[in-house]
Amino acid sequence: MGVSMPKITVSGHPGSGTSSLVKKLMEHYKWDSVNGGQIFRNEAKARNMSLAAFGKLCNEDESVDRELDEKLKQFISDDEIQIIESRLAGWWAYKLGTNCVRLWLDVSDEERANRVVKREGISFEQALKENTERAEVDSQRYMSMYGLNPEQKEPYTHVVDATHIGLDEVFSLTLEILEG
Repeated sequence: MGVSMPKITVSGHPGSGTSSLVKKLMEHYKWDSVNGGQIFRNEAKARNMSLAAFGKLCNEDESVDRELDEKLKQFISDDEIQIIESRLAGWWAYKLGTNCVRLWLDVSDEERANRVVKREGISFEQALKENTERAEVDSQRYMSMYGLNPEQKEPYTHVVDATHIGLDEVFSLTLEILEG
């Protein structure tokens, strides 16, 4: 398994398949990973807060969000962690000058909604509405706090359009990127 660059950030909107890809990469390479969402969940637990309450706190006090992003940046700089999954991981690696593959999984809004329907058992309309609202709120927050739009392709070394391909093909393309 001749990997040319043994660190990768994996970014994309909810429902784009980042978590599924990371799981396959971890199994294949026996690598460690960090998930930005898990950092969020761990911090909520450490503060004895529900996820909803902690999310509200983050929206009201951007210093909390900045603290979480600093933790993510530390993991990006850590040579022991090979995979970092987060919407802004590619941006942080780019800004930090980290030598790694920075992958964005691009998936249409409709396909992401279909995937959320399958995963969570909600209606297509609800999934599409919630995905759209979350993306808008997050984009506004990232732009306000950092002047960053996660969808801008500038920081990514590779963009994979995963709208019409399955996980196995995304995984295969990612292996080509890492081993090419």
